[in-house]
Amino acid sequence: MKLRYFSHSAFQMVTDQGHRILIDPFLTDNPTSPVSADEVEADFILLTHGHGDHFGDTLSIAERCNALCICENELASYIGDKGLRAHNMHIGGGFDFEFGRVKLTQALHSSSTPDNQCHGSATGLLITIGDQTIYHTGDTGLFSDLKLIGDMNDVDIMMVPIGDNFTMGIDDAVTACEFVNPDLAIPIHYNTFPVIQADPLVFKKKLTAKGIGCKVLEFGQEIEI
Repeated sequence: MKLRYFSHSAFQMVTDQGHRILIDPFLTDNPTSPVSADEVEADFILLTHGHGDHFGDTLSIAERCNALCICENELASYIGDKGLRAHNMHIGGGFDFEFGRVKLTQALHSSSTPDNQCHGSATGLLITIGDQTIYHTGDTGLFSDLKLIGDMNDVDIMMVPIGDNFTMGIDDAVTACEFVNPDLAIPIHYNTFPVIQADPLVFKKKLTAKGIGCKVLEFGQEIEI
């Protein structure tokens, strides 16, 4: 499977079967994104919450690609009301899709759409494809139940925010990774705007000192996982 990081919290995954999955596609108004919305393709769009820097280009991409949007109940209904395909879920629930399984976790954050018409819950995403589990924590502060999530799931890759101010900073993110104990952590949600400046190499140094692997991805970089 291929994993590409578009910066902030946005990723694209392409499975061995050819399924194209976008996560939090904030591209057009993202000053650090190496691509624009019309350059990406998607069969599925997974959303952690409705804030503009995560919801991003969801509507235009979903309309152009006829993608299925998978997210929390209120946000999915908001998307569906616009005539687009959506699958409603909620925290603690999971569902088997064509590409694999998605389960929503809690995230200590808020959620509303850019037009302020939809308010729901912020979530994390546990995505299982084949024998790999990817945990995109979404925007969140540190919470102790991350340890429970780690105990109940063998997480291969954890995408964790380090930018502080709106989410965890570096030290809390290190603790979060200790709770979950993934094989590999990827820092996200940093350096997009001045208020969330952070050095991912500092995070990597602190995390590897705890015995947890870390990969700092360049914006636009694609890796095999």
